[in-house]
Amino acid sequence: MKIRYAIVEDNSFLLHATKEKLSFFQDFDLRFTAIHGQDCMEQLAAKSNVDLILMDIEMPVMNGVEATMLVKKTYPQIKVVMLTVFDNDELIFNAIQAGADGYLLKDVDPESLKNGILETLDGGAAMTPSIAQKTLRLLRNPVQFQKQAQEDFQLTDRETEVLEQLSKGLSYTKIADNLFLSPSTVRKHIENIYKKLQVHSKLEAVEKAKRNNLI
Repeated sequence: MKIRYAIVEDNSFLLHATKEKLSFFQDFDLRFTAIHGQDCMEQLAAKSNVDLILMDIEMPVMNGVEATMLVKKTYPQIKVVMLTVFDNDELIFNAIQAGADGYLLKDVDPESLKNGILETLDGGAAMTPSIAQKTLRLLRNPVQFQKQAQEDFQLTDRETEVLEQLSKGLSYTKIADNLFLSPSTVRKHIENIYKKLQVHSKLEAVEKAKRNNLI
């Protein structure tokens, strides 16, 4: 009996790479691909006969953590394995809280990916070794982690204002006009925001800020 799976990934290159890894194995049947969480839920409404979903985390519209929570609530029989380039504590913690059944990094080789899926479907929890170590640490002391996560950002009031403007999709020039700053000053604030939030794009910054109630 074939394993029916889906991939939720907004990066077309990484999506193709994951499909290619599992194409080596005849017992895998790709039912659909989705570019974000909302797309995934819409497709599941028509094709819910899926055994497992490989879920990216950072995506537009609806990220992987939010989508995982919805999938587990609506289709509890479907296993969800996070497949991501991120291995930071916050994302691991959020994915586990959302109900993820496993957590693998995208550089996983085809055989390890296959074995991870089989392990998860068999009731286990597939995890890259480095992820497993972080998970054990988080589970031993989740309260300390949550407190640390809230205190680490330390955004200034001005950086929060810039971030709020950024979340509205405004340009640097428009943000500068609204806050009576120069565009170069806005750019510097955004650089500082990226460093403090440990992100690399506007989308990541806004999503992380919303998840942590910063804006």
